[in-house]
Amino acid sequence: MNYISTRNKNFKAAPSRAILDGIAPDGGLYVPESFPFFERGDLLKMSDMSYPERLAEVLSRFLTDFSKDELLVYAEKACEKFDGDPCPLVKIEEDVYVLELFHGATSAFKDMALSVMPYLMTAAKKKLNDTAKTLILVATSGDTGKSALEGFGGVEGTDIMVLYPKDGVSGVQKAQMTTSPGENVNVAAVNGNFDDAQTAVKKIFADKDIKEKLRAKNVELSSANSINIGRLIPQTAYYISAYLDLLGAGDIEFGEEVNFAVPTGNFGNILAAYYAKKAGLPVGKLVCASNKNNVLTDFFLTGEYNADRKFFQTASPSMDILISSNLERFLFDLSGEDDGLIAELMNDLKKKGKYSIGNGLLAKCGGIIFAGYADDKACFKTVKDFYESYDYVLDTHTAVAVSVLDGFLNGEAGGGAKTVAVSTASPYKFAADVYFALTGEKIENPFEAIKRLEAYTGAEVPDGLKDLDKKEERFKDVIEKDGAGEAVLRFANR
Repeated sequence: MNYISTRNKNFKAAPSRAILDGIAPDGGLYVPESFPFFERGDLLKMSDMSYPERLAEVLSRFLTDFSKDELLVYAEKACEKFDGDPCPLVKIEEDVYVLELFHGATSAFKDMALSVMPYLMTAAKKKLNDTAKTLILVATSGDTGKSALEGFGGVEGTDIMVLYPKDGVSGVQKAQMTTSPGENVNVAAVNGNFDDAQTAVKKIFADKDIKEKLRAKNVELSSANSINIGRLIPQTAYYISAYLDLLGAGDIEFGEEVNFAVPTGNFGNILAAYYAKKAGLPVGKLVCASNKNNVLTDFFLTGEYNADRKFFQTASPSMDILISSNLERFLFDLSGEDDGLIAELMNDLKKKGKYSIGNGLLAKCGGIIFAGYADDKACFKTVKDFYESYDYVLDTHTAVAVSVLDGFLNGEAGGGAKTVAVSTASPYKFAADVYFALTGEKIENPFEAIKRLEAYTGAEVPDGLKDLDKKEERFKDVIEKDGAGEAVLRFANR
């Protein structure tokens, strides 16, 4: 299977090449040239597999220049970093479940892909006889950064640099990143929001002068954001696994559709669910849940994507995003792979800050997506109500999804299908806001909030977050978004 660019489908790359590139040379995103399809027998066979085996099976269908045996080795090594089952499914009530994706090293769903991605990238370099050092450049709204640092820290032949919005992450997220060990890692805050950091990264990838200077040092750029298919494809596996767990528990019959409610900002996590649907998983509606930065909700309701709007800092900072990169891949597929249209839309977004799609394409989106949003008030109410009803502590991002899901289930579109809310982070990553939602008491110190939340709920604090405040802060640089390229070159030349 080859991968093609969303902006020029005649450009093709093998999976290994696409993983190493991160982004296509024309600025487009790599997508599968065709999708594998899991038949009934394939899925039933996977029901008896462990999660690493399921992950390897899924990867082998999408990454065809890797053998299934080597992928199983990578999957097993990646899953050793998790505390028990990497993605347990928790039944809340008769038709509602929570898929927990926060049992990795950094207590966020990004670990699900970024634990295996370093193995994929290292193997891809060997397959292509690529001897250059790889510099992973990451823009993060909070969780991807630490997961990438955890995954790529200490990996031979690789450096990693993470850019995060200076005031746009939680205290715990910041501490996780700025205390990261390793000689091959670097972290810098950007004066601005996540979109500023993400735009800076995209500009660096498109800057021929920077690339030439890096090549002179035998360094090649790549990415660990969900714009990289090596990050996106592994995420399809946990949707397939959740369905198989429902099947194994006898809660559904094979072929019965399941809805997924996903808190999303960059549209990567929910796109992975759509890719699972494309590959044959019986998926019903995808509930796209946004916070007050509801650019996606407005888009799916009106057909206009308008990023030229006020940016809000919310209690769900990993979703504080106005430019949802992976929406490009979704529209490419639904438009019948109309690369000319996608190139035009992305050019409009770059120049005008917005674009519009026709009613026909909007209707196709509506057949798959139910979109809604929840502001902080609704988010906090959901955290409190859910805890009081089910003795279950939601983080602020999952609470956004559950709040929007309530609107979906109580509306005409809800139907009677089983629905899975995708839980993307431990509540302890956002302990101050979760504690405030539960008690009405504000705690400024995020580490004191962790202690208070543990005492209040009895929920166990993940090992990776314990004693985080006692670790040395290694990275204190704050840069302007226009200075990101120089910062990358300084790091490469160190």
